[in-house]
Amino acid sequence: MSKELPKGFLWGGATADFQYEGGFDEGGRGPSTHDYETNGSPEHPRHHTMKMPDGSIINPKSSFLDAEDVPEDAEPVWLDDQYYPSHKAVDFYHHYKEDIKLMAGMGFNVYRFSIAWSRIFPNGEEEKPNVEGLKFYDNVISELEKYHIQPLITICHDEMPVNLALKYDGWNSRRVIDLYVKYAKTLFEHFGKRCKYWLTFNEINATRGFGPSGVHKSTGLDRYQAAHNMFVASAKTVILGHKMMPDSKFGTMYALSTCYPATCKPEDVLHNQEELRENWYFVDTMGRGYYPRYADLILQHHGVKSLSEIKMDPSDKQTLLDGQLDFIAFSYYRSNISKEGDEWFNVGGKANPYLEKTPWGWGLDPLGLRYTMNMIYDRIQKPIFIVENGMGAIDKPDKNGYVEDDYRIDYLQKHLSAMADAINIDKVPCIGYTMWAPIDLISLSTGEMKKRYGFVYVDMDDLGNGSLKRVPKKSYKWMKHIIETNGKVLDE
Repeated sequence: MSKELPKGFLWGGATADFQYEGGFDEGGRGPSTHDYETNGSPEHPRHHTMKMPDGSIINPKSSFLDAEDVPEDAEPVWLDDQYYPSHKAVDFYHHYKEDIKLMAGMGFNVYRFSIAWSRIFPNGEEEKPNVEGLKFYDNVISELEKYHIQPLITICHDEMPVNLALKYDGWNSRRVIDLYVKYAKTLFEHFGKRCKYWLTFNEINATRGFGPSGVHKSTGLDRYQAAHNMFVASAKTVILGHKMMPDSKFGTMYALSTCYPATCKPEDVLHNQEELRENWYFVDTMGRGYYPRYADLILQHHGVKSLSEIKMDPSDKQTLLDGQLDFIAFSYYRSNISKEGDEWFNVGGKANPYLEKTPWGWGLDPLGLRYTMNMIYDRIQKPIFIVENGMGAIDKPDKNGYVEDDYRIDYLQKHLSAMADAINIDKVPCIGYTMWAPIDLISLSTGEMKKRYGFVYVDMDDLGNGSLKRVPKKSYKWMKHIIETNGKVLDE
């Protein structure tokens, strides 16, 4: 079977503002919840820096896998002896023309990027948006149009203006729903005629804690209350977007790197089904427009008696139904395994002994991408969009910054081939593929720079030192050939 993909398939890359953009205190941008998050490593988890009323400093962990409570009276602060990666990132704010030209050089026809909420509404509650912030993204989209690249805009990528976290406890408050919809409406008014594809949230099934959701406590009730409010905000935004932009298409992005049963022991298989349902809880609710029948079982696993414990407005049921998604977007990086008795979380699981691993312990499973694509479509039967896929690796540039990244080429060749098989053999309707990330940026999980994903090397170290010079890697030319043949050469 040929690997060539259907005409009109979207090829591109994906980034997040607080990992890529920088310019955190320029152009009227306000502080975001991620701006107080330090760098880290696998051995030293990232954390927030907070000051208590007595002047003491606390450092609650910020990882979505291990988010710690933040006291309500804690004040986020920046410390001189800490490095905060979001402040500079890799400075797309000043390099956007160069970076988009590099993307165009590979033949991209789509670029997924997130808009920083606090660049549009610095504290989240202003009556009018920040003109300088709108102008920056207007310039970005104009540059994309220059090269015939479609924007795929993530409205909220795991963050919010820090004022909304401190004043309202973030997504725990229904007040934030209205502020989010107002923010989204502003984007539609300014960019709606220039953007067809939108994502309301990023990896919503993994979002919790102060940085991603602005919520102080990490209890099950807090997490799922915040999730409900995000469901309603997404649905209201989809309804509004369809009204304002009839041709628009909306998705939400989920972390769906799959997890297999460790054995065929029935208890392991049942446990695995229950673990996967914590992901499907989010996909089912937003993709079908109503809570799944097993919702109470998921909530009980997190100490919540039932769905009735979640505060809802009587109108929410109809809102969710009317605002269901047009397509399902997801990230896929690896697969794991689980067995009876294991603790579990949406993106958790243990290492699969049958797989090779990256230096960060992520199991390489190309066939799992095809499996996941089929699982999503069989369940929801709406088009899918692969909006993140890639491999973090330690690149070793030569004196000119050039990287021979054959390992990345091998990873992509196998994953893209599996994707093509899902589309051509299994007949899974897939809109496109945006690789994470086209240009090196800051790692979310560890805050490192050395965990590199891009087709383009950026001269910067883990503490922000370097020239920021961009140099295409070997994979850049390879990917250009894949795109110009629409995948046909994948089977060569």
